[in-house]
Amino acid sequence: MGHRSVSGGLARASVFGVSDGLVSNVSLIIGFASSGVDASLVRLAGLAGAIAGGVSMAAGEWVSIAAQNELVEREVSIERTELAHNAVAETAELAAAYEAQGMSRDIAATAASQVMSQPDAALVVHARQELGVDPNELGSPWRAAALSFVCFLVGALLPVIPWFVGSGSAAAAVSVAIGVVAAAIVGALIAAFAETSIVRSSIRQVLILLLACGATFVVGSILGVNVS
Repeated sequence: MGHRSVSGGLARASVFGVSDGLVSNVSLIIGFASSGVDASLVRLAGLAGAIAGGVSMAAGEWVSIAAQNELVEREVSIERTELAHNAVAETAELAAAYEAQGMSRDIAATAASQVMSQPDAALVVHARQELGVDPNELGSPWRAAALSFVCFLVGALLPVIPWFVGSGSAAAAVSVAIGVVAAAIVGALIAAFAETSIVRSSIRQVLILLLACGATFVVGSILGVNVS
């Protein structure tokens, strides 16, 4: 039976981008709205939060994947040197790994020798065995950053929409409603991808959003601001 890829760097960036955009910006909007400021300031806060959050999210994804790639490339370079200068030891190491996975000693030794006879293939196999990565399939920091930025904006801008046509408690309620629906959809998509309970995953995402909104609502109500 075939398996889907579970490494999912880009899938992770998109899911977390939308989810973070929703939670952070709905919370920000509700915090501002509960403080009693004008609708124009809520709109400004929502737009600023969307852009700033999107840039931050993209930068974080870029740094994370770029740093991970640099670490992998360094370790692969070390492994390449080891294969070139300690071929006997590396062959024995690979044979031992195969034997630990269930091969007989003779078959493991033969398989290791065959792999080591092809330097490029040997490097990939050793990288997979020792580092758990394929050096030929490293994630792109730029693609992840761009996707993360776009997805964050999508999630963050949805709850701002009501404030372009309304204000006050009505706009705040619609923002929360949009956030709840979108969070439930995100939860369902996560569940579908992971093949887990859609209901449980959706409820979890909605509760996270509502808890964040509740916290910022309380803070906004307590502090309150008057802007002249």
